[in-house]
Amino acid sequence: MGVMRPNRPSPRPRGPAAHRPPPQRAAEGSRGGAEGVWLHGLHPVAAALANPARRLRRLLVTREAERELAERVPNPWRITPELVERDRLAALLPPESVHQGAALLVEPLPTLSLEKVLEGSTGPVLVLDQVTDPRNVGAILRSAAAFGAAAMVMQDRHAPQETGSLARAASGALEVVPILREVNLSRALQALKKAGLWVVGLEAAGPVTLAQSGLQGRRVALVLGAEGEGLRRLTRENCDELVRLPIMPAMESLNVSAAAAVALYELVRE
Repeated sequence: MGVMRPNRPSPRPRGPAAHRPPPQRAAEGSRGGAEGVWLHGLHPVAAALANPARRLRRLLVTREAERELAERVPNPWRITPELVERDRLAALLPPESVHQGAALLVEPLPTLSLEKVLEGSTGPVLVLDQVTDPRNVGAILRSAAAFGAAAMVMQDRHAPQETGSLARAASGALEVVPILREVNLSRALQALKKAGLWVVGLEAAGPVTLAQSGLQGRRVALVLGAEGEGLRRLTRENCDELVRLPIMPAMESLNVSAAAAVALYELVRE
């Protein structure tokens, strides 16, 4: 991976910020690219401002939001904010976005290698098999950060890209937990095995519960499937072990983000 050069503070504009060209409405499905990604909400924006690996391009804030961000991330920031009214943010962002007076245009985070990620943390690795709802993925990232996961692995396709709604659901965790995107998930599972991780698939029909599986002393890669379909056949066959969560018979399954939180707690509680 190339070395990222630190962002330099943007020069303070000579005229009012309103003289800058108005931004176009953000597209939630965008991969980022030349257009960048608009993050919105105080938690995601503050986390991105505090992340030295995140390249910042434009910060729009109301006066109140600027004060709140300064309490969370002390000045000087690496970018000069532009003061705007709330209705300008509403016009910029996708409908029903909860922006709290702050929007930050960023470049997608650099992709790290699996080797680099595993060297940097001893926590478990999460693997998502075609989990496509960005709010679920964001909630899983939040749990991953809370319980010390080293990374989250997803497919390059059939998985949400980095968007404002995903970042908001992650509540800052997008800046904390690296996301690795793989073309072939089965090959990624094989690579995790070669790196010494025990690959555990979470499935309602698993023969034993996660607590019964005897994972003490093992570093685990936890694989979760999409709601409804669960793990795909090839993904299931590449797991070392299948386990389940002990839920009551009256409830068939948990939401995938809730299941991830329970399973991660079980893995790290010792």
